Amino acid sequence: MPGPLLETLKGHRQETAPIWLMRQAGRYLPEYRELRAEKGGFLELVYDSEAAAEITVQPIKRFGFDGAILFSDILIVPHAMGQGLEFLAGEGPKLSPTLLETELHSFTPTFERFDPVYETVRRTRAQISDQVTMLGFVGSPWTVATYMIAGEGSKDQGKARLLAYQDPQRMQAICDAIIEVSVEYLRGQIDAGAEAVQLFDSWAGSLAPDQFERWVIAPNAKITAAIKQSHPDTPVIGFPKGAGEKLPSYARETGVDAVGLDESLDPAWANAALPEGMPVQGNLDPLLVEAGGDALPKRIQTVLEAFEDRPHVFNLGHGIGQFTPIEHVETLLKALRG
Repeated sequence: MPGPLLETLKGHRQETAPIWLMRQAGRYLPEYRELRAEKGGFLELVYDSEAAAEITVQPIKRFGFDGAILFSDILIVPHAMGQGLEFLAGEGPKLSPTLLETELHSFTPTFERFDPVYETVRRTRAQISDQVTMLGFVGSPWTVATYMIAGEGSKDQGKARLLAYQDPQRMQAICDAIIEVSVEYLRGQIDAGAEAVQLFDSWAGSLAPDQFERWVIAPNAKITAAIKQSHPDTPVIGFPKGAGEKLPSYARETGVDAVGLDESLDPAWANAALPEGMPVQGNLDPLLVEAGGDALPKRIQTVLEAFEDRPHVFNLGHGIGQFTPIEHVETLLKALRG
């Protein structure tokens, strides 16, 4: 019998909305901080299957969430494609050389880097109950491309947006390469035990409408179609952060099974604008969970009421913050489950 999260993603509304939180395995958990201090850097943890599986399971043990999201990073894809990757304390990820400095064909792919991630999925699946859904993921092509082009995150993704206008053929070639690798990576995760997968398009909100159509909708549609071809029973969640009014066309045109909503969207608007019966995921503001107080249970109720007539996975509008008090997460669960 599938767990409540998987059932919801397949279109079956549950009496109590299932819950998982983006970035639920992370720095707000004391057990994560302890393990990271013992093991070293972030990337070392990702490639240590035993440690990564332990981290993936930590929030399940503590909170009893309905989904376990693979502990990894969206930049494992460019790393496997041959781009240098390091995570510097206080600075975030750095990729080198950038695609402004060199061509994609100059990289030497090392797809064996995916193997420990698959092993993490297998180990995690063996440690969780059948009622907990194992979630895999990739970064969507546009978002991954912005890092590969600039070599780091940025506020406006200006370098990638400029390249997309100046040389759309080159941008297309970059996105196509990311699509191909991402499809194989997702298939590997599913074969290892992932029961649903999420496409993280964290920087989708920076694009103009016609650019959104080309660099967000079209690539995500290609990935979804490929997964549907090989693994038709595996739900795909699309999360185009910042999509705003472009979300309904994303939902209709990408072929995803469910859409994640960021915290900027009015859930009542989303419920009215999205295709009827389509599962939704979201969309509590992570900073409200960090803040706590009387506004937290009220907002939880608002989100639940907005989606009372469609399949709904309760989640945040983005990743949980590292300074979120544990007791505020417990308050969230109590408000949701009673």
